[in-house]
Amino acid sequence: MRIQIILLAVILLQSCVNQKSTSDKSDVIEVVQFKGQQVTGVSVSHTGRVFVNFPRWRESVENSVVEVAADGKIISYPSEKWNKWEIGKSISDSVFVAIQSVVAHNDDLYVLDTRNPLFAGVKDAPRLFVFDLNTNRLKDILVLSPKSYKPTSYINDLRIDERNNCIYMTDSGEPGLVVLNLSTKESKRVLDHHYSTRAETDHLTINGVKWNNTVHSDGIAFNSKTNRLYYHSLTGYNLYSVSADLLNNGDKEQIEADVKLVAKTAAPDGMIFDDKGNLYFADLENNKIQYLTPDGKINTLCEGEKIRWADTFSIFNGYLFYTNSRINETQNGVSDLTFSINKIKIED
Repeated sequence: MRIQIILLAVILLQSCVNQKSTSDKSDVIEVVQFKGQQVTGVSVSHTGRVFVNFPRWRESVENSVVEVAADGKIISYPSEKWNKWEIGKSISDSVFVAIQSVVAHNDDLYVLDTRNPLFAGVKDAPRLFVFDLNTNRLKDILVLSPKSYKPTSYINDLRIDERNNCIYMTDSGEPGLVVLNLSTKESKRVLDHHYSTRAETDHLTINGVKWNNTVHSDGIAFNSKTNRLYYHSLTGYNLYSVSADLLNNGDKEQIEADVKLVAKTAAPDGMIFDDKGNLYFADLENNKIQYLTPDGKINTLCEGEKIRWADTFSIFNGYLFYTNSRINETQNGVSDLTFSINKIKIED
């Protein structure tokens, strides 16, 4: 009888440990918040530096790119001068005009400038500013080739493919993908107005309220192990993938023939793969973050009020970082809204 009691105690203790582990894993930790400044992108470098960006969707943008220091201090990156551009001022290659995404890769930070402030049309060729994170100085400017974007393009997000030495980008204003060859610095447009890059609906319904918008190819993620690029329209429910080799070396017919429907999912924004092959994405309509496992199962990582349009993801040191951009809540402006960067444990 005594042995049975001891065994029962051990089982109960283990159950408590397991329950605590599960609870801890789903705890959302706030990293930083911004009052009246709508943040969309976040990227954490391999050394733990946190960078975020603020799109120029309205005139009241204090900074386009900042670094969040370890003590929580907000620092204009790479300097205040780069972030001082305002609507109506002249455009140059030493200012940020309309930043939509930041991606830290190895020792570089890639800053994607749509050059499309206020969604009023492209004012100058979209481009990537590349900064050396060791010196915080401009290292390169990658300007998109004329035929790879359109007057109403909104180049949205990017992923880097080291094997093919290129960068992939989505265009959410005009459905399509852009492939930039880092050797030649030339870019091309693929899957232009293809069914897989077009929006599937003109609205989402969040907390019972209709958000009317049509957003094409948006979320993008690269799986280096399978050598396939994954992408998703924002107002849509189909996740697609295509061969990276064909994107670089195939013709139009070969690329289109290789497009595969991967899964039916929730409507997401940004996406990211972890080292285990799990693809993380948001369920915008239900305040969730979910992930697709390599065997095709969709699980929920977390849900609730701490997820308010989980926009962009980054992974560092076992944590998934994400932005709460609250896009559906900004009809009356952003001055009274608080936007945050949060993180959640995904690896023990």
